[in-house]
Amino acid sequence: MTLDATDLKILSCLQEDGRISNLDLAGKVFLSPSACLRRVRMLEESGMISHYSAVLNATALGLEVDAFVQVTMRRDVEQWHENFTAALQSWPEVVGSYIITGDANYLLRVRARSLKHYSSFVLEKLYKTAGVLDIRSNIVLQTIKDTPAIAAELLGPS
Repeated sequence: MTLDATDLKILSCLQEDGRISNLDLAGKVFLSPSACLRRVRMLEESGMISHYSAVLNATALGLEVDAFVQVTMRRDVEQWHENFTAALQSWPEVVGSYIITGDANYLLRVRARSLKHYSSFVLEKLYKTAGVLDIRSNIVLQTIKDTPAIAAELLGPS
């Protein structure tokens, strides 16, 4: 599916306010409400809009620790990747996980209530997972930019 300027504007508006009414969205993108709704449905059906959600404020909710954790695995442990990725699914502290290039195998984003909670997560869950060789933590001191939004400039013609 090729995105035009109107599609990009719809995506941008929905990223800013996922609860915007179709009528208000149509006004912002200069379409009739029925044409706007058709476009939104097409974007949803094509998978360009995967879901809608609320963005929670972790600090306000009492999650004081935000850490990026590099995990290096031992490759001599049978099914190390399958076991580790399965374990990740049961850890609520892990809010993001990625296979990466470089010395480590994975990059995890971990949220915890406190340093004690974070330490318990590392010692009781990460280190006890078969195949884990090395863990390198980077605790976030201050967040400068953290947005789930994708800039429309990235989506336009290159």
